[in-house]
Amino acid sequence: MQTDIDPRSLIGRRVFDHDGTKIGTVDEVYLDDATGIPEWAAVRTGLFTRDAFVPLEPSEVVDDELRVPYKKALIRDAPDFGVGRHLSPEQELQLYHHYGMDVPTSGSEPSPPPDRDFGRLAGED
Repeated sequence: MQTDIDPRSLIGRRVFDHDGTKIGTVDEVYLDDATGIPEWAAVRTGLFTRDAFVPLEPSEVVDDELRVPYKKALIRDAPDFGVGRHLSPEQELQLYHHYGMDVPTSGSEPSPPPDRDFGRLAGED
């Protein structure tokens, strides 16, 4: 994702998947503890449904939309940790595995496998 974007500006943006299907809207943005770079978005998937965590790398902001390179079904099946709390390292590891992403080593950005078929600001409490 573009690193020059203010993470607060992502909140409320509509989110679209790999195929252009609307997933929902960004409810919260979670920053990497070490770098402060936006790492995860909690996307509200419907009026009476839950938030699904979606990796922000390699998502992109186009106009007023956030486009993520994953399919809606994969995003909806992501582990549910609730929102409003800090993600633990174990929870992040579950998310990396769910999305088929390489687990980052200290100081590196995660990246999806090349053949992958592509969904709150932390520290404000």
